[in-house]
Amino acid sequence: MRFLYNIFIFIYQIGLRFYALFNDKAKQIILEQKGLIYKIINETKGHSNIVWFHASSLGEFEQGKNVIQNYKEKNPSHKILLTFYSPSGYNNIKNNEIADWIFYMPHDRPKNAKLFAEHIKPIKVIFIKYEFWFNFIQQLYIQKIPIYFISCKFRKEQYFFKFYGKWFAKELKKITLIFVQDEESNNLLKSINLGNTIICGDTRFDTVLKYSKEDFNNLIIKKFIKHNKVIVLGSVWKEDLKLITETESLKNYKIIVVPHEMHQVNLYKGLKESILFSEATINNVSDSHILIIDKFGILSKIYRYATIAYVGGGFGKGIHNTLEAAVYNIPVLFGPNYYKFSEAKDLINKNLGQVIINQNEFIRSITYFENIDIKESSKKYFNSKKGATKIILNHI
Repeated sequence: MRFLYNIFIFIYQIGLRFYALFNDKAKQIILEQKGLIYKIINETKGHSNIVWFHASSLGEFEQGKNVIQNYKEKNPSHKILLTFYSPSGYNNIKNNEIADWIFYMPHDRPKNAKLFAEHIKPIKVIFIKYEFWFNFIQQLYIQKIPIYFISCKFRKEQYFFKFYGKWFAKELKKITLIFVQDEESNNLLKSINLGNTIICGDTRFDTVLKYSKEDFNNLIIKKFIKHNKVIVLGSVWKEDLKLITETESLKNYKIIVVPHEMHQVNLYKGLKESILFSEATINNVSDSHILIIDKFGILSKIYRYATIAYVGGGFGKGIHNTLEAAVYNIPVLFGPNYYKFSEAKDLINKNLGQVIINQNEFIRSITYFENIDIKESSKKYFNSKKGATKIILNHI
């Protein structure tokens, strides 16, 4: 089966090269992969006590960020090697001081995995949430290097639990510990005879709680808001635009729009009575009804100004991080593609958020939450979910 897996990896790389002809992200991955394993070996040569953290993309990094930071505080003599597979993670974090080295993840070829395990020799490896690279797992296992997966969430639809997934399920036994978010994931792994699991919850709760307490005071945003109620639309795509194309019924709110990707800003510039954050000043911003944030990295802080938040992605592949908004104890709205996200289901079940499918429901949900106070129930929910980071650090 490993032979077939390696054929799949080979075919995937060929497909990626073809896709790179039309896609900038794929092109960047191809360019960065050239000689990558030797770059990592050369950069880390002569260093010991290397701990390797891997996150697929920016979202997974945010899930593990608090773990990395707390691990560094607990083990100051250890060196942190952080890798990403996606440009969305690498490009935004490559200059961050959270790690000693930040690279792309080498392709999961047997040669790369063997070189990595034998030359870099990490003392332990932590994969954040997903990304099961089986050649790397095999070589780390051979070298007796502890392997941890944190904040994992499994679903019965995954290949591990299908009749054709027995080999993959067996490979999971080579992992030292798998920290899962919930009982359902734990039971699924038990169903394929895996006992190397610990239920710890979702580390994102610890992360968002920590960063919600950090100071953030932006005079331009405050001037824009004045004393008005505020709707923040965070991580939005083109599909989310339809919710605010007719804003007459939202005149009693100021609206802040944060695109999921900065190159999408041009899609929003035509909104009526809008102004770009980069063009706003203390003198001109208060006359606008919509403020478009064309600066990366401040969305999680901006949510603190919201009366109510809408989190984008739900009309596409799936909603983005609802916890970044909900941690400020405000109602959170999102589109219909939320079923893979247990925290979104929690928000609905606890009356802390609602799913909407059109502009009428958007307005109706805003009106609904104007008449109820969810602050205390929201605080109770977050307090019940914290602590995953501590559990993980006690075992790794």
